[in-house]
Amino acid sequence: MTMKILNFGSLNIDYTYQVDHVVQEGETITSPVLEIFPGGKGLNQTIALAKAGSDVWHAGLIGEDGRFLKELCAEAGAHTEYIRESEVRSGNAIIQVTPAGNNCIIVFPGSNRQMTPEFIDEVLAGFGEGDVIVLQNEVNLLDVIIDRAYAKGMKIVLNPSPFDHFIDECDLAKVSLFMINEIEGKQLTGLTDPEAILAKIAELYPGAAAVLTLGEDGSMFSDGHTAVRQAAVPTKAVDTTAAGDTFSGFFLTAWLSGKSPEESLKIASTASSIAVSRKGASISIPLAEEVERALADLH
Repeated sequence: MTMKILNFGSLNIDYTYQVDHVVQEGETITSPVLEIFPGGKGLNQTIALAKAGSDVWHAGLIGEDGRFLKELCAEAGAHTEYIRESEVRSGNAIIQVTPAGNNCIIVFPGSNRQMTPEFIDEVLAGFGEGDVIVLQNEVNLLDVIIDRAYAKGMKIVLNPSPFDHFIDECDLAKVSLFMINEIEGKQLTGLTDPEAILAKIAELYPGAAAVLTLGEDGSMFSDGHTAVRQAAVPTKAVDTTAAGDTFSGFFLTAWLSGKSPEESLKIASTASSIAVSRKGASISIPLAEEVERALADLH
């Protein structure tokens, strides 16, 4: 029986404002452009997984305003029978993007925080031992999802973002793979040096591997025994919103299909470099064929 990938995560509507600079406390600025995009870490990672070639199921909740999010997941090739409607409006994000492509984000959780234990059990009934569950911290009851997925023998992949008190309620010893950036690495370990972060994760969670993304400094993988580093693929950044989610989807697809950590990091870095060169979150995520062509051009 083939392994199935379940992404139990957020589905958002992103309101993206182009700004000269990120607004400061007490300041009012004008944005000449407002663009509305599909987003949410969950949706972005599902679309990245599907576009990278994974057979992926998405579980989550939307409001009436978010029906197009379910359609987008389906169009990308993901299974959508576990995307259900809530009476609460869909989660949304207010995103400021500067000319340099940097961003800052405010997230309203909406229907993403309406999960119930019953819904979690209904979803997990379709999965079993050896299947993979991909999680972020944009839905409620994350601790319940982790505990119940672990009890079924599923492999747990966690991007602990946003890093808040809900992460403290989770048994992180049950995680198989952490997908983190430098900020989340510091929040998880209290350390800033990349090698030290990975060493600390190996010490705290000896059963887990970790992928650490370092922006322009590339990315690293460690499973406590092997450490691999990958340089960033040079590109002109337009919008970094879905960079990490694209990286996660393409890394996981490659790694879970048996490719080496080195090759998986290279594929993910290339995919991420394409995504940041385009506007928007999920719509900026490339197809596997585009990544393959870009990889061929690198040689």
